[in-house]
Amino acid sequence: MKTIYQTTAEVSGGRNGKVKSNDGILDLEVRLPKAMGGANDDFTNPEQLFAAGYAACFDNALIYVAHQQKIRIKSKLEVTVALQMSETEGYNLCVQIEADIQGTDAETAQKLLEQAHATCPYSKAIKGNVVVELKLK
Repeated sequence: MKTIYQTTAEVSGGRNGKVKSNDGILDLEVRLPKAMGGANDDFTNPEQLFAAGYAACFDNALIYVAHQQKIRIKSKLEVTVALQMSETEGYNLCVQIEADIQGTDAETAQKLLEQAHATCPYSKAIKGNVVVELKLK
């Protein structure tokens, strides 16, 4: 495969540290959320960053598959990423993608959602490892 884009981020301090992209555009402090023992929810965390990246990538895949079929849509996604813990498996992620797709009927919107899931690089990367629930609003 031909690489069309790549980026690098570095982190120090893990969940209580700093993450920065190699170009400096992304430069954030990360902290444990309050639900995981952190002091508050005033900083971002890996799950928020993953949800944001996945949402942007998936929405673009949705726009792409609709465009390929000459369907004009307006879409808005809400991606929820949950960190779960199991005594036998340790930590796992699960994802819910809820899509509001305007410009087509519900049946077509559902098909577009499924096609986007098959196309999105994030979806491909986590396939078989993370449970992803697709929902229409």
